[in-house]
Amino acid sequence: MSDAPASGEQPPIIFLHAIDRRYRQGLATLEILRGAELAVWPGQSVALVAPSGAGKSTLLHIAGLLEHQDSGEVYIDRVATSQLPDTARTQIRRTEIGFIYQAHHLLPEFSALENVILPQMIRGLARKEAVKRAAELLSYLGLKDRLEHRPAELSGGEQQRVAIARAVSNAPRILLADEPTGNLDPRTSDQVFSALSQLVRASGLAAIIATHNRDIAARMDRRVTLMDGQVVEME
Repeated sequence: MSDAPASGEQPPIIFLHAIDRRYRQGLATLEILRGAELAVWPGQSVALVAPSGAGKSTLLHIAGLLEHQDSGEVYIDRVATSQLPDTARTQIRRTEIGFIYQAHHLLPEFSALENVILPQMIRGLARKEAVKRAAELLSYLGLKDRLEHRPAELSGGEQQRVAIARAVSNAPRILLADEPTGNLDPRTSDQVFSALSQLVRASGLAAIIATHNRDIAARMDRRVTLMDGQVVEME
């Protein structure tokens, strides 16, 4: 892949190259992304800081292969993905990418442990191994005594930590988070982000985290924003 940038000897795990995305709105065309470029390496956390409507969610959806760009390419581990069949893109999402959203989207009828077990079993892991990994992840995130609690019995911060554990349960190499602490109070937000940061560092994930929280963004390895549809590095 000649177009991908390099960092020393190691290529980026995800590289968005010359991404264009536009939407029709009546007779008008909205240019959301115009030649956007972003490369992220393993173990690196990138804060995506931009106002509402700038295209943060669109960029994350394209990076996560949930949405097709109009032009440009998304490389995952040096593999061009735009022309892959849907089955192959789905497989990459299941094995390489973890998603965290502002709303936790936990299954209310299942316990915290079961919510983290299910994605692993869907992927084909034996239940015994799935239970072991789920318990380890939840304990690492400070939920050792809450494994059997259902979402309604957990605080907002605890629910989001379960969502983080679920997102990384299949050992992805890329983590995409869209305002993961947006619904939490400042103290809980700080606790959840600290847990997320520890997990990113410990597992060598490449993380892109959209956030309005400047304090949280300042604690990440890089900060980027969107200006005129392009990704711009911030100081």
